[in-house]
Amino acid sequence: MSETVYIETTVVSYLVAKPSRDLVLAAHQEVTREWWEIQRPLYQCVTSVETLREASAGDPTMAAERMAALAGFPVIQIEPAIEETALSFLKTGAIPETMRSDAIHLAAAAHAGADYLLTWNCRHLANAHVLRRLEREAVTHGWQLPTVCTPLELLSP
Repeated sequence: MSETVYIETTVVSYLVAKPSRDLVLAAHQEVTREWWEIQRPLYQCVTSVETLREASAGDPTMAAERMAALAGFPVIQIEPAIEETALSFLKTGAIPETMRSDAIHLAAAAHAGADYLLTWNCRHLANAHVLRRLEREAVTHGWQLPTVCTPLELLSP
């Protein structure tokens, strides 16, 4: 069986966004499209109700494109156990209370047993300092965190 990748909102947002004039952002968009076309079929991809909630917000045309990209993926429901895990992550202070959805993404991916959480959120998720603190919290509870990474880090050699 192939490895499982939890798709977080920023990935699908970069996938369908109009090309940016910012060179770094444009490169991230291109890497995302490359990963989606070439690498995604090699994995079992999942998402969550939280990703769908975020992806459906904003400009209706872009929201429809994000939702179409996510169509067909298994969807993780946000159950009380996931909410409790997210709350534990927030209590560490590693993820600010105002970024509750980021904690939910990580908790949902962990509860689903995902191997990877794919994101471009390098402030609250794909961040070594944050992950170090959250890993300590996970260890105390016996949780296994997925590897949190960007599409660039998940390209096959």
